[in-house]
Amino acid sequence: MATPSKTPPGADPKQLERTGTVREIGSQAVWSLSSCKPGFGVDQLRDDNLDTYWQSDGSQPHLVNIQFRRRTTVKMLCIYADYKSDESYTPSKISVRVGNNFHNLQELRQLEMVEPSGWIHISLVNQRTNQPISTFMIQIAVLANHQNGRDTHMRQIKVYTPVEESSIVRQASPVMTESLQQDAF
Repeated sequence: MATPSKTPPGADPKQLERTGTVREIGSQAVWSLSSCKPGFGVDQLRDDNLDTYWQSDGSQPHLVNIQFRRRTTVKMLCIYADYKSDESYTPSKISVRVGNNFHNLQELRQLEMVEPSGWIHISLVNQRTNQPISTFMIQIAVLANHQNGRDTHMRQIKVYTPVEESSIVRQASPVMTESLQQDAF
C-alpha cells in the first residue's frame, strides 16, 4: 500500500499580500471557537506568531467560526499547521463550510492533510463560476487529527479577499496643475 505524500506547504501569505492581489480581512470578523484551553484561544490563533496556537478542549469536531457583519467576498483561507511540533494535535481532515449563519452552513471544501508543515492555502471560489465566494460566515471544522489525536492545534488562520482594481482614473486638480507649471519655469 502506498504511503500518502506529505501535504506541501504554500507560500507565506504575507508574500501574497505584497503582490497587491489580496488583502487580509480577518480583523473585520467576529471569531469564536467550539472550545479552547485557557490561554490558547482566538488571540493566539490571530497573533501573527507561529509559536503560539489555538488548542481545543473537547470532543470533535473542533470548530472555528468566522462571522462577518455584512456579506463579504472571500477568495482564500490560509491555515498554518506544524506536524513536527504538534504531532497528534495536528489536523488531518478538515471541512470548510460557508453560509449566512450557523443554521444554513454548507460544506465548500473537505481536505485531507498528511503531516502538514507550513501554510495550507484553501481556495474559496465557486467551482462553476471560478469567482470568489460571498458569505456572512465561514466555519472550519477539524474532523480528525493525526494519530487519532483528540484535541487539535492550529497555529494561525488568515482570511483573504481579492483586491479590486479601481476603474477611476485620478486627474490632477487645476490648482495642482497650475502650480506645477509655474515650478517648471
